[in-house]
Amino acid sequence: MNTLTAQKSAQSSVIAVKKTWKSSLAVYIQLAVCFIVFVFPIVWMLMSAFKENVDITSYPPKFIFSPTLDHFRELFVSYPFGKYIVNSLIVTGGSTALGLLLGVPAAYGAARYGLQWTAFLTLIARMAPGILFLIPWYVIASQLKITDTYMTLIVTHTVITMPLIVWLMLSYFQEIPKEIEESALIDGCGPFRVLWQINIPLALPGISVSTALSFIFSWNYFLFSLVLSGSNTTPLTVAAFNFIGVAAVDWGGLMAAATVITVPVLIIVALVQRWLIRGLTSGAVK
Repeated sequence: MNTLTAQKSAQSSVIAVKKTWKSSLAVYIQLAVCFIVFVFPIVWMLMSAFKENVDITSYPPKFIFSPTLDHFRELFVSYPFGKYIVNSLIVTGGSTALGLLLGVPAAYGAARYGLQWTAFLTLIARMAPGILFLIPWYVIASQLKITDTYMTLIVTHTVITMPLIVWLMLSYFQEIPKEIEESALIDGCGPFRVLWQINIPLALPGISVSTALSFIFSWNYFLFSLVLSGSNTTPLTVAAFNFIGVAAVDWGGLMAAATVITVPVLIIVALVQRWLIRGLTSGAVK
């Protein structure tokens, strides 16, 4: 009897070891796929930004090389990349602020008064292809002679930021108990004070997540800026496109410009990662 029990115990141990080994292998495969798809392109971009041009296109690829800052130096000496960075910050910051100013009250109203269908309309606007809005906006801006202005780019980028903010904040406001508002109203608070002093502080994690995601989406958006910007308002994404020519591509300059565009986004994600994950799991997904 004891021998039979020992054999069963040994078989169970072998099965457990096999399951653990298979689970570990599956995790490693998933990590490898994630690294190849998401991380390796960023690593390749960073490596190429510090390579000589001859090393960027060499075959087989060089993973050990002498780093150089020539491409970054060229960005700021031969091109006004400092101005492009300022332009991107103005447009992205302005569209994020305008999106919050319009989107947070809209999400609160939709959550409290059962107007989710209006939020759905904003989602349709976000999911529609950008070219759908670009043509009428270009015609209007051209007629009003307001192309190549910060305000035009900020307003157009709000189409990206505001629907995102509305849909993220909608679930946050729905999670706040109505009894808290009712108590405040009984104590004499008006609707504006209820929103400003009670709901917004309680929804700050959602606002932080909305701000970070809106900034990232607007920072990386290319289409509206390509058509509606000019020499005075060129953002980074359009400036980087200039390194792609008809006959040749300046890979060193392009990778350096892409690095300048990507680094702020990576820094923001790293800084708000904890709140980003918590916000997306506790508010937006519910």
